[in-house]
Amino acid sequence: MPPPAAGSWAWACCGRGRRSKGGGQGDEDSAGASGREGGQWTLFIDLPVLEAATAGFSDRNLLGRGGFGPVYKGVMDGGQEVAVKRLSLESRQGVREFLNEVRLLLKVQHRNLVSLLGCCAAAGQKMLVYPYFPNGSLDHILFDREKRVQLDWPKRHQIILGLARGLLYLHEESPVKIIHRDIKASNVLLDEKLNPKISDFGMARLFLEDATHVNTFRISGTYGYMAPEYAMNGYLSTKTDVFSFGMLVLEIVSGRKNIDRHLGDEKVDLLNYTWKLSEEGRSLEIVDPGLSGWDAGEVGMCVQLGLLCCQAVVSERPDMYSVHLMLSSDSFTLPKPGKPAIHGRIGRWMSTTGSASSAASGGNTNSTFATDTTKASTLGNIAEDESRNSISISFTTEGR
Repeated sequence: MPPPAAGSWAWACCGRGRRSKGGGQGDEDSAGASGREGGQWTLFIDLPVLEAATAGFSDRNLLGRGGFGPVYKGVMDGGQEVAVKRLSLESRQGVREFLNEVRLLLKVQHRNLVSLLGCCAAAGQKMLVYPYFPNGSLDHILFDREKRVQLDWPKRHQIILGLARGLLYLHEESPVKIIHRDIKASNVLLDEKLNPKISDFGMARLFLEDATHVNTFRISGTYGYMAPEYAMNGYLSTKTDVFSFGMLVLEIVSGRKNIDRHLGDEKVDLLNYTWKLSEEGRSLEIVDPGLSGWDAGEVGMCVQLGLLCCQAVVSERPDMYSVHLMLSSDSFTLPKPGKPAIHGRIGRWMSTTGSASSAASGGNTNSTFATDTTKASTLGNIAEDESRNSISISFTTEGR
């Protein structure tokens, strides 16, 4: 795919203001990137402003690196702390994700979604600017034995409920229907009160209002979180996000990654292990041993909900409206989960060149992925940080 024309940058970064919805929980803050409330403003931020804010993109301000590129902490003239995501110069995939993220975040606004403060496209540099969250991403706390003690059960339940609200907004309440495609712990930022903010919309997908799904050869997501029908066959729907949400719920309850090769064979795959315990009436055994302040009924319901969201049959997964209702109600009775999608969650890209040719000519997309079993011997070569690393295959043919 060729890079966008220069005019596209001006349109994406400067030519649009944030769409406003009257009332509702999504319209929480009408202030623009310029700091002015109401009136006209622009998303564009000059490169010298960001260079000054980050001390010339100094290593001491480096917060981390992702598939898009490095992220720096910055302080603007007025004292506002920001996070600046800088596109790696060699990243062609990132150019498309940059445009996609700007385009989508202009259309949505909700307290459980990260907000875009501005962007920069100058001197060959492409950058996105967001509020800075000192607590960082959920994975840095949840998967750290010492840090996660601050996440007692009320806070974890608050995070689960906030994520459900954010996804419900994207799927059913925003001005446009959006599927995120990469819901995972590292794409959830936590504010000073540990409220969750869904981030990283570079892979998100706009849907026509009446569309139930699309079939795509552009597979974007993260191993372990991807629904099998999407990872293996390119079947994309709102239930794709529901599956990822279910996996994240189980991670939040257990305090562990969904695939952990350091555990014994039986426990490597969190979904498989949880299902086994659930069938034996022992589902609460997956609860984080260090978790405090938890209620057995509430935690048990979240485990059951996580399994329901990960059902193998797409139609048997609840939508986010039902998920939010279950989490908000004290008297909701959940149906018994069937067998979840144990196999096919971890599609592995085998041959970019050969598979691209096959897909472009209408070949079977199953040939581009191999299915990993849940045995430790098979999973032994999965990278330690794979739960953070998204994959994206760039060729696309779509249909209804």
